[in-house]
Amino acid sequence: MQILDGKRCSEFYRAQISEIVKKIIAGGNSAPRLSLFMIGDNKNSELYVKLKEKACRDAGIETRVHVLSENASEERLKEMIYEENADPETAGILIQLSLPGKFNESRILEFMDPARDVECFLPVNIGGMFLRNDTKIVPCTPLGIMKLLKYYEIDVAAKEVCIIGRSNLVGKPLALLMLSANATVTVCHSKTRNLAEITKRADILISAAGRAGMIDDKFIKPGAVVIDVGSSRVKKADGKYEARGDCDFEKVSKVAGHMTPVPGGIGPMTITMLLYNTVYNYILMKKLDITMNI
Repeated sequence: MQILDGKRCSEFYRAQISEIVKKIIAGGNSAPRLSLFMIGDNKNSELYVKLKEKACRDAGIETRVHVLSENASEERLKEMIYEENADPETAGILIQLSLPGKFNESRILEFMDPARDVECFLPVNIGGMFLRNDTKIVPCTPLGIMKLLKYYEIDVAAKEVCIIGRSNLVGKPLALLMLSANATVTVCHSKTRNLAEITKRADILISAAGRAGMIDDKFIKPGAVVIDVGSSRVKKADGKYEARGDCDFEKVSKVAGHMTPVPGGIGPMTITMLLYNTVYNYILMKKLDITMNI
């Protein structure tokens, strides 16, 4: 069984992204900028923003971080987002979720210019994925999965792909990307009957259910590629918490041909694709003669 190492793969793509940023700057342009908004005192959000800041810095991408109190007004937040929309050097805007309860997340997200929506959260961008084949930006986690498979030279064309989970962030857009890559796709969810019978047909099984250990060897076709997107915090006997995926790694690894670990699988790829989308979007905005063929 081969481990699909998301850290190794992420390092490969980040090195290439960094080289592309150097080409952009060498051409007399400023570095691409990602502007991040964090609202309220949320330790998890603070950690995620710092991780994204570091990843950007390492790749040569500029960041601008706006930290607002949970007492800030929606109107003030709107003004700040509009300022970023109007800045020609801002290639991407990221609003760190979740927001404090008084804020309407859907309304806040729609303050963003769709052209700077590097996480592909806005309805117009999600709709664009379904209506055309020239989609510029796609959600980071599904894109990370496709890039991971590409890195390990796993072709999805003509394969049976089963996705567990139908979220707007992972399951649905990933199904579309797989279809566009000529896979035969089945999407399962909490109401699916006889789940194991369906998943055992899959050449590639992707689980994004968020239920620790729900998938064991009985769900896996021998030799299948297994992508575990789930990450649940599970309390151990010593009282500490650890991240666990949807798959029982010990059992599934005895049957699968390829498998991602948790942590160290899809997580690093998600942040890397945020960098990818930011740089790609900057190239599109500036109409630069640079390709992102990675």
